[in-house]
Amino acid sequence: MKPVILLLAVILALTLYNRKESPLPRPLSNPVILAFGDSLTYGYGSSDPQRRSYPARLEGLTGRPVINAGVNGETSGEGLRRIDALLKRHRPGLTLLCLGGNDILRRIPRKQTKENLHRIIKKIRATGSEVLLIAVPDLSLLGLHDLSLYDELARELKVPLAGDVLGPILSDPSFKSDPIHPNDRGYMHMAEKIYKVIKEEGLHSEKE
Repeated sequence: MKPVILLLAVILALTLYNRKESPLPRPLSNPVILAFGDSLTYGYGSSDPQRRSYPARLEGLTGRPVINAGVNGETSGEGLRRIDALLKRHRPGLTLLCLGGNDILRRIPRKQTKENLHRIIKKIRATGSEVLLIAVPDLSLLGLHDLSLYDELARELKVPLAGDVLGPILSDPSFKSDPIHPNDRGYMHMAEKIYKVIKEEGLHSEKE
């Protein structure tokens, strides 16, 4: 009997050790969510960006206002020049940052892209807004995989990362409107995956 009891105790200990605790809710300064990015945020490729982009879908999932601040074709450098005015205007409690795809297409050096995103995150945080960084994938010999710079930024700046969101969507023809943009189903799936990370990171609550 003793070996059986010991085995059960070990299993219980391992279970408790590996259990992932839910993070404490982070008080947000404002219920407004700012979705900041390029065409993937704007909703290019959907049948109706105002209603079927990922920010529009996310608004329905969260029950909170989500501002679609996506601009087709925007690079990280252009986003850096645009972010201040949006933060001042909307004062979001949470900002979703999804930029870098056009940097890849225009072959902008990765170091420059990382520096631009670093500066954008710093600007967002300076206003008191939480940040959720959304990784963008690049095509490699093994398929679509998130650029390592997103994980590096998340670790260096200690911001939550929504990784492996776009790669699976853009690898599935049923989710795409063209080679680099989701369709209506793809944007819905994108919103659901981002919403899942928002909840896991405790970013769904607001300050009382």
